[in-house]
Amino acid sequence: MREKAGSDLLAEAVAALYDADPDEFMPRRQQLADAAKEAGDADAAKQITGLRKPTRSAWVVNHLVRSDPDVTIRLAALSTELRVPALDAARIRELTTARARLVDELTRQAFTLAGHPSPPAGQREEVSATLDAAIADPAVAGRLGQLVRAARWAGFGLDPDAPTALAPPAPAKPTKKPAPADAIAETERRRREKIDIAERAVVDATEAMEAASEAEQQLEDTVRRLEAELERARQELADARRQAYRAESRQRRANETLGRLRQ
Repeated sequence: MREKAGSDLLAEAVAALYDADPDEFMPRRQQLADAAKEAGDADAAKQITGLRKPTRSAWVVNHLVRSDPDVTIRLAALSTELRVPALDAARIRELTTARARLVDELTRQAFTLAGHPSPPAGQREEVSATLDAAIADPAVAGRLGQLVRAARWAGFGLDPDAPTALAPPAPAKPTKKPAPADAIAETERRRREKIDIAERAVVDATEAMEAASEAEQQLEDTVRRLEAELERARQELADARRQAYRAESRQRRANETLGRLRQ
């Protein structure tokens, strides 16, 4: 029973820490560790204290998968499709396109949920790379929700030990031409790299345009607000001048009346 309680404390701490903003991580971790100690579970407190603070990019992914459980299901489904052996070239192209589309969609969703729809390009690239790695590497997929840092898949396709059509081709001997399947895979790899670069360039340009448009709108709103304030100030000045004129007239009449009375 004690072991189960400790496990529950640790699981609750992981859920709380890796879903909360990284800026809250350190004080929150201390609170949870202290609570475990007060509950009499020193082992759980020690494990909680050992939990590492995630980077901002890792937190964006953690928050995404904890907010929307369907994300891990969609990533796993595509990963399973990519592992089907003996895929033909047309299917490879189709799945490659689907992979890029899914990563791009989930990246946008992740930053929207995080409250940062226009993140820095480097941070966006790290989140995209992590989601792509989760499709390729089951180990990365298994850590989703409690990532400490962004991940990146160094190869192309999936697990290099898995015999799939998307796995990197074995180096050909100098005296032989690459097998057709290897040539297709290599061509698709290069094409995917170019597509990734082009898509990221489009996304960065789109985000820059949106940021510029938003800044323009904000400046226009500021100009309109200042113009309205200026108009109000002009009206107030006109009112003040009228009041000053009336006061001056009253003063003049009062002086004239006083002068007549003194005569």
